Amino acid sequence: MTDPLAPLLELPGVDDAVRAARDAVDEVHGHPANRRGWPATAAEASVRAARASAALDGGDPEIPAAGEVDEPHLAGALRIAESIGTLVPIWQRAPMQALARLHVLAATELVSDEKLGRPRPSRGVTRRLDILGDLVAGGTSVPGAVLVAVVHGELLALSAFGTADGVVARAAARLTTIGTGLDPKGLIVPEVFFLRRQDGYRAAAAGFATGTDEGLAEWIVLCCDAVVAGAREATSIAEAALAR
Repeated sequence: MTDPLAPLLELPGVDDAVRAARDAVDEVHGHPANRRGWPATAAEASVRAARASAALDGGDPEIPAAGEVDEPHLAGALRIAESIGTLVPIWQRAPMQALARLHVLAATELVSDEKLGRPRPSRGVTRRLDILGDLVAGGTSVPGAVLVAVVHGELLALSAFGTADGVVARAAARLTTIGTGLDPKGLIVPEVFFLRRQDGYRAAAAGFATGTDEGLAEWIVLCCDAVVAGAREATSIAEAALAR
């Protein structure tokens, strides 16, 4: 059978961007602090990712010095961060189940209980989620960086739940980054790159939603650039860990 995502590899700039992303992640995985101490650096990366993702959805990224996090977007993103490890195998085996769980974690304080984990009742949304689920569960063999970009872009475009869709999309992208083996330890923090370039991020996501070759290529390259930048963020985390 023809791989439905294979044509994306022929788009301008994609092959080079994918290779650069892979090389950047490999390098940070080889950092001395990440050889044995990676659980600590991965935990810090996960928190940074949650804070940046919450801010992109309009939340306050600051974690109070004392007491619980009250800001709902940040609280949801942090709940996801705590659950990433248990969600990876579910995401690979039953993506729609994992996606529903992501929304429950992200939106608990934003919508009523009956809306949690339930995509909008639209035949088009349901069909596209099913297609995306098939891809995540083994329906493509494209490099991880490409599948990460597709998952991220498609979930942003669909706004499947109507609340916390950005946090959910970025969390699903993170699960894909880990699950595909692109970043199996969860060390990189591409979310910080997206936060620092919000206008370009939103414009590229809108371009992906058009489905044009230009829009798809721009989005995939941006996501790969975010991986490279996220690896630099991971290096800073690793360097700080060595200095302690």
